[in-house]
Amino acid sequence: MQPSALDLVLATLAALAGGAVNALAGGGTLVTFPTLVALGVPPVAANVTNTVALTPGYLGGTYGQRGDLRGQGGRLRLLVPASIAGGLVGGVLLLLTGEELFRQLVPFLILGATGLLAAQERVRALVARRLAERSGADPSEAWAAAPAFAASVYGGYFGAGLGVILLAVLGLALEDSLTRINALKQALSFCVNVTAACYFLFSGRVVWEIAAVMALGAVAGGSLGGRLAGRMRPERLRRLVVAIGLVVGLVYLVR
Repeated sequence: MQPSALDLVLATLAALAGGAVNALAGGGTLVTFPTLVALGVPPVAANVTNTVALTPGYLGGTYGQRGDLRGQGGRLRLLVPASIAGGLVGGVLLLLTGEELFRQLVPFLILGATGLLAAQERVRALVARRLAERSGADPSEAWAAAPAFAASVYGGYFGAGLGVILLAVLGLALEDSLTRINALKQALSFCVNVTAACYFLFSGRVVWEIAAVMALGAVAGGSLGGRLAGRMRPERLRRLVVAIGLVVGLVYLVR
């Protein structure tokens, strides 16, 4: 695909919005991925391009929470390999999926991710309550590797809503503050996306012109979202993104 100047402008604006949405409430992929498909990028290539373009934003989020990762070296040594392996498996599965089959899966992936985003605050509240109830317990953390791997496979395959899944998995397996578990979730999401993006670099499916402008737009959008964080209620933005995801998913389903 050879994108036009208008395509590049629209992709940049979508990435700007997606980066801001990710910084404020999560769910930016529900903005960027449908935009790429609407611009005529085949679904698999759109997903691959989206992953490559938005990955730099995860670095900023992880770096911003680096203080809360101190003292979690043992967990990182256990869970990072599982996340990398899962991200790679998910990326391989995506490229093995034909365009027609993936096109049929798209509405269910979008609606599923929309549901995860809608449940995000409930999941966070449940995790926080469970952590409070388990205070003083000494559970084994090793079992978290298997569900973290499974969540990472999904992340490498599509990715929207990965943070919600990881937060639930880590909250069930680990005893710690929600802030530190959230930082760990961010680090694992970064590992999943970097792994999948590195694999996709050599796939021949990346629309590089679009990926380049989207990466710049996503970084700018993330910065803008960070500045707006104190002025905008994430719950309202999340409801808007959920509504968009629901409409887009139903449109794809009807098609």
